[in-house]
Amino acid sequence: MSWRKHVTPPQHGRRRRQAGPSSRKRMVVVVGLLGLTSLGLVARAFDLQVVRKQFYQSQGEARFLREMQIPVSRGTIFDRNGEPLAVSTPVMSIWANPSEVLDNDERIPQLAQALGVDAGELKEQLAKRSDREFVYLRRQMAPAAAQTVLDLGIPGINGLREFKRYYPSGEVTSHVLGFTNIDDRGQEGLELAYDDWLAGKPGAKRVIRDRMGHVVEDVEQIRAPKPGQNLTLSIDRRIQFLAYSELKNTLEKSQADSGSIVVLDVKTGEVLAMVNLPTYNPNALSDSKPGQRRNRAMTDVLEPGSTVKPILMAAALSSGKFTPTSPIIDTTGGHWYFQGHDIHDTHNYGLLTPTGVITKSSNVGAAHIAMALDTTLMYDTYRAFGLGDSTESGFPGEASGHLRIGRDWRPLEKAILGYGYGLNVTVLQLANAYATIADGGVMHSPTFIKGNDNNAKQIISPEVSQQLLRMMETVTGPGSTGTTARIANYSVAGKTGTAHKASAGGYAKSNYTAAFAGIVPASNPRLVGVVVVDNPQKGSYYGGTVSGPVFAKVMEGALRLLDVPPDNIGRWYVGGPLQSPDGLVGNKAPVDAPIDDAPIDEDTP
Repeated sequence: MSWRKHVTPPQHGRRRRQAGPSSRKRMVVVVGLLGLTSLGLVARAFDLQVVRKQFYQSQGEARFLREMQIPVSRGTIFDRNGEPLAVSTPVMSIWANPSEVLDNDERIPQLAQALGVDAGELKEQLAKRSDREFVYLRRQMAPAAAQTVLDLGIPGINGLREFKRYYPSGEVTSHVLGFTNIDDRGQEGLELAYDDWLAGKPGAKRVIRDRMGHVVEDVEQIRAPKPGQNLTLSIDRRIQFLAYSELKNTLEKSQADSGSIVVLDVKTGEVLAMVNLPTYNPNALSDSKPGQRRNRAMTDVLEPGSTVKPILMAAALSSGKFTPTSPIIDTTGGHWYFQGHDIHDTHNYGLLTPTGVITKSSNVGAAHIAMALDTTLMYDTYRAFGLGDSTESGFPGEASGHLRIGRDWRPLEKAILGYGYGLNVTVLQLANAYATIADGGVMHSPTFIKGNDNNAKQIISPEVSQQLLRMMETVTGPGSTGTTARIANYSVAGKTGTAHKASAGGYAKSNYTAAFAGIVPASNPRLVGVVVVDNPQKGSYYGGTVSGPVFAKVMEGALRLLDVPPDNIGRWYVGGPLQSPDGLVGNKAPVDAPIDDAPIDEDTP
C-alpha cells in the first residue's frame, strides 16, 4: 500500500471559516452598537432637555446665576439753611470665596499686604470659613484703595459697592444726629428716629457670574432701587456751633463734669440748637465711650431748683390769690422752720411781693406761696407745663422726668416742690415750659424737623403769661441773681437755678447743678435758651454766674444771626425794673437810685 493513501490532506478552507465571524456579522454588531448608543444618547438628551430640564437649569443657575443687591444712598440730613449735616459717600467692601482663595494660597501674603492685615491670620480666617461662598475681608474701604486690591487679580477676591455715613460737623452735632452702623442703618439720635425715611430700599438684579465670581452679564432687574429721602432739620448749624463753643469754654474754666444747652424757637417749638458735653466724633465712633454718646438734654434728668419758680408763680397768678405785687410775703430772718425742715434763703429779704420772690429767688417766699395754693391746682399746673411727662419730640430714649401725683403730696413735699426739689425734669422739658410762657401761654410740642406741624394748646392765659414775663425780667435787673445774662440792647426775662445734687441719703454738700433759663427779647419773645452746667468745681457754682454768661453769649449771637431787632436800646444803662414793697417801680430807676449790678447769691436748700 502506498504511504499517500494513509495521509489526510489539510482542510485549509474549513479552518478559515471557523476562525471568527464574517465581516457581515461584524458589521451588524457595529451597527447595532452604534444604534444602541445613538438611542441612549437620544434618550439621555430627551431626559436632559425635556424630562429633567427644569432641574438641570436650576442647578446651572445656582452655580452661575446670582441675585445681587443694588445699594442705595442714604438720604442727606440738612440743617434749616440747607447746610449738610450727614451725607453718604460711596465706598467699596472686599469679599472673598474662601475655597477659591485657599486654592491659590501662595498669593495670600500679597492679599494680606494690600489689605493691611497679617497673612497668617488672614489664612486662618479663610480656613475657618472655607465652607462658605461669601466672606467679608474688609468693609468700607476708599474706592481707590479697594481697586488696588482688586487689580491684583487674585481668584476668589471681589468688590461690593456700599455707602458710608459722614458727618461734616463732627462732634458739634453728634448727639442730635446720632450715627449709623456699618450697614448704614441708624443706631442713635435722629438717624434712628427717621431710619425708614432716610434708608431707602435697595434694589435687586439677577446676574451671571463666572467661576471666578466676576459678573459677566446682567440678566434682569428684579426690583428697582429706591434711594433714601432727604431730611431738613430745625437745627441751625451756626447757632449749634456757637452753643458748642461757649459751653466748652465754660466747662473747661469751671472744671465741670458735663453740660447741656437747648435753644428753642418760641413760635414753632423748633429746636434750633442742642449741645451736650462731653461729646464724641461720629466719624471715629470707636474712639468714644457709651457715656459720651448720651444726649443728656433728652435722657438725663435733674432737679430744676429755682428755675421752677416761674411755673409755681403761673399757678399762683392763675389762682386769683396773687398778683405780681400782692400780697406781701414775709421772709424776715431768711428761715422758715416748717415741719422740722429749715427752708432758708442766703439773705434776709424781709417783706417781698411775688415779683420780689422771683427777683431775689427766695425759697422761703416760694414755699409760702406753694402752701397757700390748692394742691390740685398746683399739681395740674406743673403737669400742664409738661413736668413729669414726655415732650413728644419723637427723639429716641427721651426721658419723661418724674412728678408725684398731687394727692400723694405731703405738706413738706409740697413746700419743697415750690422751689424745685422733689421732681425731675430734662433740659428740653424745662426749655419747653419757658417757651410756653414766652408764647402767650401756648405750648408747642418740640420738634427737630423744620416746618413740622406740631400740637399747640393753651396752658395759661395770655394775661398771666405777660405778667410772668415782666416778673422774670427783673431777674436780669440790678441787684438780682441773673445780671450776667444781660444782652446789650435786648430785654431778657429769665430765672437762675442752683440746686444741690442728690446723693445717697440726701444731698451732696459740695455738688451742684448750675442753670439759667431765659427768654429773649422779653417784649416780643423769639428765642428760649436753657443752660445747665453739672457740678462746677472751680470758681462759682451759682446758676447766675456760671450758666448766665453762657446764655448771654449764645443768645446774643443767635439774635444777630436771625436778624432779630433790638427792643431795649440803652435801657439798662440807667437801671431797669426795680422791686419795692409796693411792687414794680417801673422800667427805669430814679436818677439818684443806687445801681447794684453785682449778682446776689442764689438760694440753695
